[in-house]
Formats: sequence, C-alpha cells, structure tokens
Amino acid sequence: MKKILGGVLVALALSATPLKAEEPSKILNVSYDIARELYVQINEAFTKNYEAETGKSLTVDQSHAGSSKQARSILEGLQADVVTFNQVIDVKMLAKGSLVSEDWQSRLPNNASPYYSLPAFLVRADNPKNIKGWADLARDDVKVIFPNPKTSGNARYTYLAAAAYAKEAFNNDEAKVEEYLKKVFANVPVFDTGGRAATTTFVEREIGDVLITFEAEVHGIRREFGEDKYEAVVPEMSLLAEFPVSVVDKVADARGSRAIAETYLKFLYAPEGQDILAQNFNRVHDESVKAKYADRFPEVRLVTVEDVFGGWDKVTKEHFGEGGKLDKVFVNR
Repeated sequence: MKKILGGVLVALALSATPLKAEEPSKILNVSYDIARELYVQINEAFTKNYEAETGKSLTVDQSHAGSSKQARSILEGLQADVVTFNQVIDVKMLAKGSLVSEDWQSRLPNNASPYYSLPAFLVRADNPKNIKGWADLARDDVKVIFPNPKTSGNARYTYLAAAAYAKEAFNNDEAKVEEYLKKVFANVPVFDTGGRAATTTFVEREIGDVLITFEAEVHGIRREFGEDKYEAVVPEMSLLAEFPVSVVDKVADARGSRAIAETYLKFLYAPEGQDILAQNFNRVHDESVKAKYADRFPEVRLVTVEDVFGGWDKVTKEHFGEGGKLDKVFVNR
C-alpha cells in the first residue's frame, strides 16, 4: 500500500512540475513591409546552415506589414519569435508591453541593428523634374509619394529626414520648418499604409514624380522594374535609418524557441548574412563585406535621431504623439 501511495505521490509531483517546451521546428519572423524578398533569401540560407549544423529541418515563417502595425499586432497576440523592424520605437513598444526585455539593444552589436539604410529618392528616367534634394519636395510642380508616417516606419524616417533638412536650412526656425513640411505633405496625392503599397502607387499606378523610401528599396525597385525606367537620387544629407532586431522574449520562452531565435538573429551579423544584406543594397557593418560592395554606396552625410531630435523617446512624444508636430503638418489633408 505504501509503495502504491508513494508511486502516486511521485506521479503527482512530476505532473505538477512545469514541462520545458519542446524546441519547435518552425519560428515566425515579424518584419517590416518591404523586406519580403530580403528575408526569403536570408531564411533560405539560414535554414540550410541550420540543418547542416544540427541535422534538424527548420521553417522560418514571415509576416510583413508596416512596422508600427506589426508591433501592435504582436501586442494583440501575434506569436512572433523574432522581430526585424525598421525603427527603434516599435521594439520599445514591445518592451513597454513586457514582451521584449528592456536590455534588448545591448544584447547584439550596433545597438541590435545588423544593417542600416537612409531615405533616398526614386525618380523616373532622365529625372524630368530635376529632383536633387529635400528642397525640391516642396516645389509646386512636384508630386511626392511616401506612405503614412502614422502607420509606416519607413515614412517616419522620411518625415524626420525632411524635418532634419529643414532645421538646418532654416536655422531651427520652427515656423519655417513647419511651413516647409506642410508643403511637402500637401504634395503627397495619396498616403498608403506601408512602403510596399507606396511603391505600387508610384511604379504600377504611375502616380507621382518621386518616391521617397529606403535606399535599399530604391535600388531594389530599379533592379526589379528596370534600371532604364528609374533613377536613384541620394541626397547630400539624409537620416540614419537603423533596422533593430530582437528576440520576442515572452513568446520565445513560452514556445521553447529562444536558442533558435538567437541563432537566427546572430546569422544576420555573420559574413554570409551580411553579404546577403549588402546584395540587397543595405549598408552593413562587416568591414570585408563593406569593401566588397563599396561601389554600390555613395558617400552621404548622415544625421541621427539622437543628434537632431534628442532621441526616439523625445521624438515619439513631440512628433508622433497625439497632437504632436506630425499632426500639425497633416492639417487640411
């Protein structure tokens, strides 16, 4: 009887012990809108290496939309193992929601940004409107295409880069900066929700004289739709656009996918990952890869959100919060 009772107690004790989640054979990377093709290539290379090293097959599923929209979806329950976003504030949103550790930026090199880019211009063949820089976007004869900064990280960089230009051009005269930005926004015939939709508007619907998007996307569009149909214009000054990545700690720990998720993000920093990123016109940190693709990336003076605007927390409050500076330039839209 005692043996039977002892066995029952042991069974009960074991059943009460939390079981460690079995390592999954699939993870989800939730990313920004225009990164679909990039991560198809990244995932193919990573899963091939992963299987060769572990003997296990792995699938990396992808989800793409505007970066801020993606962050909200995760807060609402989308089970992302990792995020590969295009703006810091969206990962910070997840940290505030207790889905990502507060120290996420210190866990990987370069503030957890394995690559970077900048807002640049795509114009039609021969640049018929002679668009060279940020000043031209406020001209009466220029129609500008970029997505809605309220839903798109891509567009927030465009807005901030234009504001940074104006702060320099008008010696920090806030009234003149706001006037310039209102002219630029008035020149936008349609605000799409994400970068890919804005590309469709410019390329397939043939609306607008200039598309503002990441430099990587500018060159990607030319490669896909014809270098004879479009020209890239990199302004003399632009804004550093970082692409932060993180494990979604709460999800990865619950699913048992942390080890895979961490290995996946580290692959983005490895020479092979950096090479794929550079092939797709992203600027990278690996010195040998930078040298290999140096002819793709013209010199440009990059300013930062920290130096010009005091950091992302301040920008979020002053520019993107309700009633902030962004709302003021949307007046009469």
